[in-house]
Amino acid sequence: MDVRSATVPFSDWLAAGRGRVNVLLSEHLNGLKPPTPGDRVIEVVRYACADGGKRLRPVLTLETCRVCGGDDRAAEQAAIAIECVHTFSLVHDDLPEMDNDDLRRGRPTAHRQFDPASALLAGDWLLAHAFDVILGGPNPAEDAAGMAQVLSRATKAMVHGQSADMLGEKVEPDAELVAMIHRDKTARLIEAACEMGAIAGGASDSERMALGAYGLALGQAFQIVDDLLDVTASTKQLGKRAGKDGASQKQTYPAVFGVERSREEADACVRRAIAAIEPFGSNADRLVELAEYVITRAR
Repeated sequence: MDVRSATVPFSDWLAAGRGRVNVLLSEHLNGLKPPTPGDRVIEVVRYACADGGKRLRPVLTLETCRVCGGDDRAAEQAAIAIECVHTFSLVHDDLPEMDNDDLRRGRPTAHRQFDPASALLAGDWLLAHAFDVILGGPNPAEDAAGMAQVLSRATKAMVHGQSADMLGEKVEPDAELVAMIHRDKTARLIEAACEMGAIAGGASDSERMALGAYGLALGQAFQIVDDLLDVTASTKQLGKRAGKDGASQKQTYPAVFGVERSREEADACVRRAIAAIEPFGSNADRLVELAEYVITRAR
């Protein structure tokens, strides 16, 4: 079965994409050796990156490359890099000094499985390694530099968003603040995943802008849905602690607008995402399905 065929069910296509990313990441990390005896940073990295999670960002990188007419194998290094940065953010996010979480993807968080110092260093390593993967890969130098810049800017935005998220616990729910946190902390990295795929696929400037707009709107919808799930789903369903946003008085869409209005906002973001990729026609059908799938998570 050719999972890239438009006749393949979306769920099979998405599962195949996740499986491919898991294999790429596992093969890449298993080929790395600790630089000195007794150094367990790589062990913590492998644990943090182990099979699990939605792999949304790398799947987007591969698919946006294909949508632009490229061979999606040209986006494999970028897919590995974007997942390294995403995992770095999760490892640091879970630390006691940040969100202090015990569970991630249904398993103990890295700092619980090992210790906070090892988790901190593993996150540092993943961030640095992501750029090594891009700049040391087979892509043309100009493309690699462009992807590295996109990833760098998105990572800085993510850090600013995380800072605002933590400081926001001390103030009343605010619509403008929560929109900024969602955009920077979550949506910018999803936007970057799409732009990196576009670059790898040889996209024109207009194609890259369209896919970036799609990614940004999709990322905003994704985070609103995550906010909703924190309110409506169980810890078992989420694979991480439910209700933690409310307990920490986080800036979330449900806290500002309530559940129903938040669902409407997520729907609006998905409509914007789909509208952004209309110029690609049926070639972007998988991206349309992916946007619609994000919404179904909250139903």
